[in-house]
Amino acid sequence: MKKIGIVSKAGRTEPAEILKDFLPWLNNRGLEVFLDAETASLLKMKGYPRSEMPSLVDMIVVLGGDGTMLNVARLVCERGVPILGVNLGGLGFITEVRKEELSDAMSKTLSGEYSIEDRLMLTAHIHRHGEKIAEHTVLNDVVVNKGALARIIDLETYINKTYVTIFRADGLIVSTPTGSTAYSLSAGGPVLYPTLDCIILTPICPHTLTNRPTVLPADVLIEIILKSVSEDVFLTLDGQVGFSLRKDDVVKIKRSPFKTRLVIPFERDYFQTLRTKLKWGER
Repeated sequence: MKKIGIVSKAGRTEPAEILKDFLPWLNNRGLEVFLDAETASLLKMKGYPRSEMPSLVDMIVVLGGDGTMLNVARLVCERGVPILGVNLGGLGFITEVRKEELSDAMSKTLSGEYSIEDRLMLTAHIHRHGEKIAEHTVLNDVVVNKGALARIIDLETYINKTYVTIFRADGLIVSTPTGSTAYSLSAGGPVLYPTLDCIILTPICPHTLTNRPTVLPADVLIEIILKSVSEDVFLTLDGQVGFSLRKDDVVKIKRSPFKTRLVIPFERDYFQTLRTKLKWGER
């Protein structure tokens, strides 16, 4: 790896402090560094639009949290650029490297002492009157949910063209194993090991209490049809991109042909991560 991209969380000054030492460290090893425009502006250096980064670099280092990682994962997935996530605070399930470990993590990566962990992604197609009007790829989840003032909504659901039910609920979450510790967990969904090959279907506050989260094979096609008349129902992608839905809109969700490729420079214990992040075992 000779070309390293660096993307940081917008609005934070902490990445600038880290990069004052990290950039010379990279340059001393003969690496070419590409900063995204927002990060470069903090250092008064030349930067590049994020949209151009995937075609310029061999790897991207993300300084931030899981939100920044989700954004970068969607950005680079088509090119398969590996990502090293550095956690600057918060839960950080995807950004597992601590900032004080950054130099050691890069040393291992540059010397080939690392592994790549491929994470399942989902593709969502939105159809209106039989026409595809939007398409998005996500790492965490696709969510259909009502706005704050909307009434309970009806979501007619099919799996591989087989009718499942009409979920009468505040919404429905379709999650990857990576996203199992995000919104799905808050809605009562299970924690899945992040490299499993499956999808979680989690209703949000269902009217029928026996509508429970369901784990499905990763190769299924999930179709969700909004049957309610409401101007306050949204499709949310990774919690970052929103799309307004109308009655009879169809959301088709399936495994993406792309994967997020995470750089793992250290051996890790996922259950230690759960104990630390979710406070398991504490009283």
